[in-house]
Amino acid sequence: MNLLRESSLALVGQLMDAMKSVSGVDVAVCPPNVYLQDVGNALKGSNIALGSQNCYHAGEGAYTGEVSCAMLKDVGCGYVILGHSERRTLFGETDAMVNEKLKAVLQAGLTPIVCVGETLAQREAGETQKVVRGQCTGSLAGLTAEQMAKTVLAYEPVWAIGTGKTATPAQAEEVHADIRSLLTSLFGADVANKVVIQYGGSVKADNAAELLGQPNIDGALVGGASLKADSFMAIVNAAAAIKK
Repeated sequence: MNLLRESSLALVGQLMDAMKSVSGVDVAVCPPNVYLQDVGNALKGSNIALGSQNCYHAGEGAYTGEVSCAMLKDVGCGYVILGHSERRTLFGETDAMVNEKLKAVLQAGLTPIVCVGETLAQREAGETQKVVRGQCTGSLAGLTAEQMAKTVLAYEPVWAIGTGKTATPAQAEEVHADIRSLLTSLFGADVANKVVIQYGGSVKADNAAELLGQPNIDGALVGGASLKADSFMAIVNAAAAIKK
């Protein structure tokens, strides 16, 4: 919940200019819902996609204050973030609720970005694997292999979001590799290897290259560093350099 209309449009204008010379990296921005139409219109013809920070699982009806997948698609969204740690911790979203939304997003033909991650207390208690695997299993319940292949996952340790703390590349890779292993057991190796698993947790210009260079870290879900074009593009450029 940052930036207003003019500052949002100024930011995407800078990003569009900078992205003209970048290839081989998928980039999307996910502004608040009230600015989706304006930002989407500004992005037309560019190589930056549009996404929403959330959605509701029902297609239509008396759900005051909620936004459906059809509405998001109507204003040009290609992606929807689901189960972000702030949605889980501040608004009580459960794995079952994320699962409902996930199925709706896939049915609408949008690409979901499903977030999972442990708190500091859970990590210190040695429960990271248990918590993350549980969130994955619950959030992805009932998906076919074909649906899983179209789903993006984002590992975002709650203790590293907005705190300035970052999981070390080794810590992040360990969890990403375990998620990939879980996906292999649930959906098969071919599907597991296709799934993009992003890392989200204080990704910045100075740590992006090392994080994105890990074998099982396929991208980044960027928070604070996405609010300024220079810091965000440094992450994009780090990703582009790795792919070449």
